[in-house]
Amino acid sequence: MQKIALITGASRGIGAATAKRFARAGWNLELLARPSAELEAVATDCRSASVDVSTAGVNLADPTQVSSGLQQLIEAAGVPSVVINNAGAGLTSPLAATSLEQWQWLFQLNLTSVFQICNGLLPALRSQGGGLIVNISSHAANKTFAGWGAYSASKAALAAFSRCLAEEEGVHGIRVSTLTLGSVNTPLWDSPTVQANFDRGAMLSSELVAETLLQIAQTPPQLLLEDLTLMPATGAF
Repeated sequence: MQKIALITGASRGIGAATAKRFARAGWNLELLARPSAELEAVATDCRSASVDVSTAGVNLADPTQVSSGLQQLIEAAGVPSVVINNAGAGLTSPLAATSLEQWQWLFQLNLTSVFQICNGLLPALRSQGGGLIVNISSHAANKTFAGWGAYSASKAALAAFSRCLAEEEGVHGIRVSTLTLGSVNTPLWDSPTVQANFDRGAMLSSELVAETLLQIAQTPPQLLLEDLTLMPATGAF
């Protein structure tokens, strides 16, 4: 099986750091993110490591774009052996003040797009004898924080989805892991939908997360890391 990694949200933050780390380790890449100069810059950087890199500009907040973008990558570069569902968004808002539109937008990015990516790839993964899916979750899936209710709910649902998918697809040689993260210093904290004032210097770095994802990707097929949690040494914020 070829070393091909599909990474969503690959234009910045954890996704960009992961793409660059995998490229240095010799992995060919399929990068999916919103169309941007950032995505192409990451792809160019990765190609400097002498690996093949294909990109698809897809807005995962629009469910109608997911299937065609995924098919574009598979046709260009083949079926990935590792899928890293990293793309997602944050939202700070009391539940009583959260609109239906905000809720649906967040769940589309943090949960439904992952469902779409996985379901779109399952037939091909089964045909090639298996693969590894890594879904990025959050400590907020297990611990509640005031003002983060919709985000926590979306990540808790993602964790349950991952466990169910692992149960169903293990017989086909498809492993599903969840990487649960504490606070990571990424552009998420600069998003207009997130209002929080934390010490970003005490957070995990994207590069540390990328290194962990590479280690997960390199585990033998006989081993399943069901849920690995990384937290800043200072604990939750």
